Amino acid sequence: MPKIDTSDFKNGVSVLLDNEIFTIVWFQHHKPGKGGAVMRTKLKNLRTGGVMDKTFGAGEKVEQAILDRHPMQYLYQQDGDYFLMDPQSFEQVGVPSAIFGDAIKYLKDGMEVQVVEFNEKILGAELPIFVELAVADTDPGVKGDTASGGSKPATLETGAVINVPFFVNIGDKVKVDTRSDAYLERVK
Repeated sequence: MPKIDTSDFKNGVSVLLDNEIFTIVWFQHHKPGKGGAVMRTKLKNLRTGGVMDKTFGAGEKVEQAILDRHPMQYLYQQDGDYFLMDPQSFEQVGVPSAIFGDAIKYLKDGMEVQVVEFNEKILGAELPIFVELAVADTDPGVKGDTASGGSKPATLETGAVINVPFFVNIGDKVKVDTRSDAYLERVK
């Protein structure tokens, strides 16, 4: 495994600490009045999703975890496993729902996801930031409802529930931000 120096730290770099893989989500070089400089970091555990603070001495070396990111296609769900297919080799692999995190509620058959692997083991799968889904159920719109008049809950085709403007009806396609669960626009 390659080792990197604290001067190589950047957001998104993955490191191996205590047999766990962490991604740097924040870092700051700090020089206190006395003593040597340090690198303060916030590290996200890729297995658990937890975030922790860790301080490294300036020049300290850590093992870099080289992660492989590539697209896979979601096929179906069976017995709690979600099956993905590699578009090049057509190889299928089943993964638990925890791999997707909270965004799993937007997962739709045939959707392409970005898979993160380490040593050929899938650590995570990221859905697209924006998805377009049909509204399966919501209260009917009333004549005179406008875009600026508030919102109502709507159930999407995947079962996810989001707030949409009053003018959105069953069967409409909407664009959703999977990071914030926010309605963005109605799609033609």
